[in-house]
Amino acid sequence: MAPPIAYSLIATDLDGTLLRGDDTLSDRSRAALAMAVGAGARHLVVTGRPAPRVRPLLDELGSQGLAVCGQGAQLYDAGADRMLWSVTLERELAEVALGKIEAEVGEVYAAVDQDGVDGLTLIEPGYEMPHPTLPAVRVLRRDDLWTRPISKVLLRHPLLSDDELASAARGAVGSLATVTMSGPGTVELQPCGITKATGLALAAGRLGLTSAQTIAFGDMPNDIPMFDWAARGVAMANAHPELRSVADEITLSNEDDGIAVVLERMFSTGRTDRADGTGRSDRTGPRVGRQAGPGARSGVGQ
Repeated sequence: MAPPIAYSLIATDLDGTLLRGDDTLSDRSRAALAMAVGAGARHLVVTGRPAPRVRPLLDELGSQGLAVCGQGAQLYDAGADRMLWSVTLERELAEVALGKIEAEVGEVYAAVDQDGVDGLTLIEPGYEMPHPTLPAVRVLRRDDLWTRPISKVLLRHPLLSDDELASAARGAVGSLATVTMSGPGTVELQPCGITKATGLALAAGRLGLTSAQTIAFGDMPNDIPMFDWAARGVAMANAHPELRSVADEITLSNEDDGIAVVLERMFSTGRTDRADGTGRSDRTGPRVGRQAGPGARSGVGQ
């Protein structure tokens, strides 16, 4: 009988985690993922990027399965190019949240990701894309951001750091929206209660897998709910201190193939790190305070 695979579900963030800074996937990382999949594991992308910005990367990975996009607000089927599940942020809530934030910290610059497989990223005057390789459409005024349903709002402040802006936004918006920080220059508002763990739990359920079978890789505070849900959380060496503080393991940076290092150790012949409680992994279930699955606002299925 073949030995049990290390983890049945490998959940990876993209930017700052699986991808290098130039948006490429190294040959070593590609080979390590192929080895894990060949051993019977499933690889699931769990990213803040909206589905249209993920599709080319999934094609490069040869993925025809599920992907969690939009910070957990979208469950995308790459093979069928359709949204299986999504939640939108209501315009009224977004505008009230922005007003409260600006009352606290002064003017901010905003952008939005539209919902759907053909949704655009729209940016208002003054907003600069933190990730220049991602396409965006500049609009003339803020009202133009709301022409279609959106999955999230992206914020930038001319003076405050990301940590300062995120902290002020959380205090200002309360339960109007969930505030996340997903990368340099990327503070976001998304539907209240929706996190990466929401989409990850939903995708795992569809695959017949559980949190106890899941290892997650990430680099930013928006990955904390995913780490809380998974049996094991691995932070990159370049990760934000908040994520590093709750990780089970710190691997090398995304530039140094940190994910590949862990997968090679776990899935190579003679491995001992398994999800059955032996080896290095000493947790077989989610942490206390794990995120629940999709909430009562189930969004729209497309």
